[in-house]
Amino acid sequence: MTFETKEQVLERILNQPKPNCPHCGEEMSLWEVPPVNVGDGLGWGTPYLYVCFNDNCSCYQEGWDNMKENYAQSASYRSINYPGTETFEIIPVFSSMGGRAQVIDDQVLAEQEALKEAIKKGFSVLADCYVNKDGPQILQMLLDVTEPVRVRVKAAEMIGDIGELEAIEPIRNVTFGNQILQKNVDEAITKIHRRFFTRECPFCAEIIKKRAKICKHCQKEVAGQ
Repeated sequence: MTFETKEQVLERILNQPKPNCPHCGEEMSLWEVPPVNVGDGLGWGTPYLYVCFNDNCSCYQEGWDNMKENYAQSASYRSINYPGTETFEIIPVFSSMGGRAQVIDDQVLAEQEALKEAIKKGFSVLADCYVNKDGPQILQMLLDVTEPVRVRVKAAEMIGDIGELEAIEPIRNVTFGNQILQKNVDEAITKIHRRFFTRECPFCAEIIKKRAKICKHCQKEVAGQ
């Protein structure tokens, strides 16, 4: 079974047409599901929904009286849609502003599109570097905090394949804030050592031959270490 990341789900949804509310015909807004679930607490099964935030929608307008009459609650509801489906349901709201904080507006979409383009460009540059065995450029992109994380993760994988021993020190001395990126960097260092039959001295951290018995840098015995 293939699992999608939240980023991949959003990218897929953005490539689909927006639905219209079945109650008022207005185009619905993309909405990020909050971390705290409502209802049965089982969640929505998706990180994003479409919600109608038209205050003149009949669903929202009539919901106030219905909730007051049947449940003695000062609340209403809005129409929601599961992206990519024809499934429409309702979600309770307690004011006209309820849920609006999670709306993904044009600015957010623009940022997502910019990130998508940056990732695409980064992957293209890395592909050329890999073909041309340009390890220094790949290393530079790995260390560049302005590059998208996905690009840096791919750079870590590549540096493990073609990086020289000189690449180890720069990345060994950096603490990467992303766990996946850090894991790929650690694996890359292991791959570089494996390709050159080397390891790091447990005492001085200098690079030595894998089968060395005495470290040539600190002169300490490393056999069995």
